[in-house]
Amino acid sequence: MIATPRTGRQHALAVLQALFVTFLWSTSWVLIKIGLDDLDLKPLSFAGLRYALAAGILLPFGIRAMRSAHKAAPINAGLIGRVAIYGLLFVAVAQGAQFAALAVLPATAVSLILSSIPMWVALVALAEGAERPTIGQLAGIALLTLGAVLYFGPFEIGSDALLGFAAAAVCAAAATSSAHLGRRLARDVIGQLGGSIGLTASSMAVGAIVLLAVGLGLEGFPQVDLAGWLIIGWLALANTAFAFTLWNHTLRTLTAVESSVVNNTMTIQIAVLAIVFLAEQLGPLQFVGLLLAAAGAAVVQVAPLIRARRGR
Repeated sequence: MIATPRTGRQHALAVLQALFVTFLWSTSWVLIKIGLDDLDLKPLSFAGLRYALAAGILLPFGIRAMRSAHKAAPINAGLIGRVAIYGLLFVAVAQGAQFAALAVLPATAVSLILSSIPMWVALVALAEGAERPTIGQLAGIALLTLGAVLYFGPFEIGSDALLGFAAAAVCAAAATSSAHLGRRLARDVIGQLGGSIGLTASSMAVGAIVLLAVGLGLEGFPQVDLAGWLIIGWLALANTAFAFTLWNHTLRTLTAVESSVVNNTMTIQIAVLAIVFLAEQLGPLQFVGLLLAAAGAAVVQVAPLIRARRGR
């Protein structure tokens, strides 16, 4: 998305709004861990309820936008299929796997693993010949790798931890695939869906229905008390429906470079919140590793954007 002309005040407000969104998204990890560890919610049905409720909140707005767009550009079967696949990858697989990983691994560890997603997105683009690696990207990948090595160190992997790493890897792979598919959808057909709200609402609805059905089939209907419903409701309303809408609003003002940098602060935010609210322990090397990984992920995203700017 191309940033619109902005004043200094508008820019500062957009940065603060984007930081607020990343803070909301970071608190999601704490709330998810509380739901999984303290309230004994099952990961897949927990995730399914969150995204099904969020989709229900967004769908009325998405349907209205898609109806308006449909008059000018009818939606075809191919587009419906692509949106469905995007929703399955981005919500059903990626979010389901993230909740499953958080069920057995510390929030900070999962966050660090998923911070590598920009690296995988860049590597897929390189493999497809869409772009050539820059020195900055290679340096960012090296920083991210070094950070992961410092954080995990001589990590002994038990059976539960191994399942958690596998789930996190599935999440990273699905998120990488959905990122490329989402870019193509936004570039090619978002006008037929009435903007980002149409794409977000429709794809989230598809993914949430499948995720909830799988969760209920494998785990049964969850026993959710008042605290659990409050967490699910907050995650759906504030951290999903509201946060995604506000984030898309900031993209009208912030450049892609600025958005990437702000988004990558989440790795550190999650670590701090996990220490404060979940009593997770971090040694000096682990904290340095997190800083390096976050910086490396940011560089991987920002380097090609800076090169493109200089080339204009």
